[in-house]
Amino acid sequence: MLGARSRPAPDPAPMDILYLLVPLSLVLVFLVGAVFWWTLRSGQFDDLEGPAHRILLDDDSPEPGDAVCAPPGRYPDRPTP
Repeated sequence: MLGARSRPAPDPAPMDILYLLVPLSLVLVFLVGAVFWWTLRSGQFDDLEGPAHRILLDDDSPEPGDAVCAPPGRYPDRPTP
């Protein structure tokens, strides 16, 4: 056709970034896999419920000789007025 305009060919340059992104993503996947494998081998996931139970069963009651058990108005580190 005489009056029809031809479109320019698309630029292949946007696809060139895949040559960088695909190897970079593969390296990242292997790095994450290696870190996960290391955490499994070092025992990071051995006891997941123990710390949660320990914080609930923690004995927060003060001992009789602690400073928090002193009668009101008496502080061992301050002189009495």
